[in-house]
Amino acid sequence: MSLLTVEQVNHDFGGRKILEGVSFRLLKGEHVGLIGANGEGKSTLLNIITGSLMPDEGTVEWCNRITTGYLDQQTTLKKGSTIRDVLKTAFDGMFQLEQELIKLYDSMGEAGPEALENLMEEANELQHILENNGFYMIDAKIETVAKGLGLTEIGLDREVSELSGGQRTKVLLTKLLLENPMILILDEPTNFLDAEHIQWLQTYLQNYENSFILVSHDIEFLNSVVNVIYHLDQATLIRYKGDYDNFLRMDALKKRQLEQAYEKQQKEIDKLETFIAKNKARVATTNMAKSRQKKLDKMEVIQLGREKIKPQFAFKEARAATRYICQSEDLVIGYDAPLTSSLKITLERGEKVAIKGVNGLGKSTLLRTLIGELTPYEGKVQLGDYLQIGYFQQESAEDNRKTALQEVWDEYPAMTNGEVRAALAKCGLNYEHIETKMMVLSGGENAKVRLCKLMLKEVNWLVLDEPTNHLDGLAKESLKEALMAFKGTILLVSHDPSFYEDWVTDIWNVEDWTTKIV
Repeated sequence: MSLLTVEQVNHDFGGRKILEGVSFRLLKGEHVGLIGANGEGKSTLLNIITGSLMPDEGTVEWCNRITTGYLDQQTTLKKGSTIRDVLKTAFDGMFQLEQELIKLYDSMGEAGPEALENLMEEANELQHILENNGFYMIDAKIETVAKGLGLTEIGLDREVSELSGGQRTKVLLTKLLLENPMILILDEPTNFLDAEHIQWLQTYLQNYENSFILVSHDIEFLNSVVNVIYHLDQATLIRYKGDYDNFLRMDALKKRQLEQAYEKQQKEIDKLETFIAKNKARVATTNMAKSRQKKLDKMEVIQLGREKIKPQFAFKEARAATRYICQSEDLVIGYDAPLTSSLKITLERGEKVAIKGVNGLGKSTLLRTLIGELTPYEGKVQLGDYLQIGYFQQESAEDNRKTALQEVWDEYPAMTNGEVRAALAKCGLNYEHIETKMMVLSGGENAKVRLCKLMLKEVNWLVLDEPTNHLDGLAKESLKEALMAFKGTILLVSHDPSFYEDWVTDIWNVEDWTTKIV
């Protein structure tokens, strides 16, 4: 059964084809992985199929009475609600049925025998729907899913306005799973989850009876939950049965076959052109030459796909700092309450340290306290001399209306227009990306702009908060190479051990320091 049918969808942006002739059907029970490099149009396609963006051409049709749930990179929460309040909205439909049921019971007191029988029948039907959908176990459901994704550690009565970006994403994901739609659409759901909660979501999706479409650059996670891959590349969409590893094998085979066909055709073209050049002027052979020319003109020339441009990240190194980059005495981090026990931290020049631990324990707060952006809850931090800090924040401003070009140029006004464009292109951004507002760029493109700004500054201490979120495989690989080559000091927060395990000099686990129960 086809739940979703997409036919011949075309979409352009800034004169560039994002989607061309895209067609596919989503079948019941399919667990789809939607893959492609940053900027290829994955989020655009999701926005089109969910109806938040109209295609230039083509149709999108859902089956009747379909229910969908969409977690995208831009979803936000309104202030003034607690986490529990938000999660309960997943059951709004059932709460409305309960109100209808109460009204029916109120009406029974004044109803005659015939009307009473009809009211009783209607009430029984509503009661059956509520019971079958687990309405009277809502609180238990909320606790189970919230615990699985780590929200109970934050506190379900906490206001959403106090949450970090990662915690807000967890709330939205939890609400979506509680809604249990017929189709889940998830755009990078693991970006703000730690290993334990990624494992929980992995098990949940493996056992998910309905269909889902998943965008993720986490290959291990993708491989474990999907049974179909759709690859978006150069505006076209191709279907592969199986997991990501099978896609790699089939894609490599297809490329080899295309290259072989291309080489064979090029030899034939060369042979025809040589014959035409030698024989078109001779009277005896001119007709043969014309025949070859017709064959050449009718030939559908094979085009090889353009190679993906790998971003070239590299960081400018400032003069060396003093031996001790930062030292703390009796340091406690926090805001209204302490997040850690008393810490004695020493970071020396040249050390490369990764910070890990479940979300909500203060990893970002620790970074900001150590570089002097936040005042310690208790104790003090002593910074070394001659520090030139390069700080990459986990989140960017949500309403940034500057273009990528303006974002960089405003920080480095002495650079020429051409120099700024060249710097952005080096980070894997094309003309359309450079002219696009930051708030419209995908998560990966936005991160590349912010990394570009960091690359233009001379630094001797890189402080990076989840820099790989949203980055595709090529960009991650280039960033890793740049950090390994950097001779200064690095302090990195990351939920991706495969990114840092083989090059950091030490790992700090905030779970060893927290005052919370983990």
